[in-house]
Amino acid sequence: MKRSLHWTLPLAAGVIILGAWWLITIIWAEQLIYFPNPLAVVKAVWTERAELLPATGKTLWMALAGFASAVAGGAILSLALASAKPIRLSLYPWVLALQMVPVVIMIPIFQIWFSYDAVKTIICMTFMISFFPIVANTTMGLVSTDRRLRELFSSWHARHWQEFLHLRIPFALPYFLTGVRIAAVLAPVGVITGDMLAGTSEGTSGLGFLLYKYRSEFRPDAVFAVALLSALLGFLFAAAIHWVSWLLLHRWHDSATRTE
Repeated sequence: MKRSLHWTLPLAAGVIILGAWWLITIIWAEQLIYFPNPLAVVKAVWTERAELLPATGKTLWMALAGFASAVAGGAILSLALASAKPIRLSLYPWVLALQMVPVVIMIPIFQIWFSYDAVKTIICMTFMISFFPIVANTTMGLVSTDRRLRELFSSWHARHWQEFLHLRIPFALPYFLTGVRIAAVLAPVGVITGDMLAGTSEGTSGLGFLLYKYRSEFRPDAVFAVALLSALLGFLFAAAIHWVSWLLLHRWHDSATRTE
């Protein structure tokens, strides 16, 4: 397949989707009075830029803070879980149990812990949402290293830390990056959801607060503008992690090498 098709096909699909969206708003204009056309959404982004751009920046840095702490915490916990079977048998069920707790229930707990500091509460919520995919994927990669390779390292009398450093961690890297990619998509979602549920004020607000505000003002064009910026934020996160994954894997792993 030609390389140009990798961007021309999505571009063509996007044009078709936008055209269909526009056509729907024209044909059913009377019935869909709260369904703005694409141009109205772009106009709303421009007219509300004084609020939307600072809010997008705040959402971005809170997502980065929660995401970075989830990557660090997830990697450390995964290494601990994979380092010894008794540790994994003891702790992994509790990690799964903690994952089962709805994040919505954790918000009041975080609010009490942080004296109703909305920013800290949102970062913790983003951490919770992003943390578990990293732990699950990385632990799976670390414990599923090829048995024959482990036996080879054992025959060379490699120490435990040498096996981890030179075999298990490289083997688990694609698993880790898969977890990080999932977490990167979830991080902006976590911030916006936390913004809506934790009750931020206008001074500390991100996109979630503006979503509430525009909804109460019956401004669908502005609500769609928030959705557009949220999607762009998630796309930027995912693209950045995809690039890092390619950088780390393209020389040696099949998942990052182009086959056609």
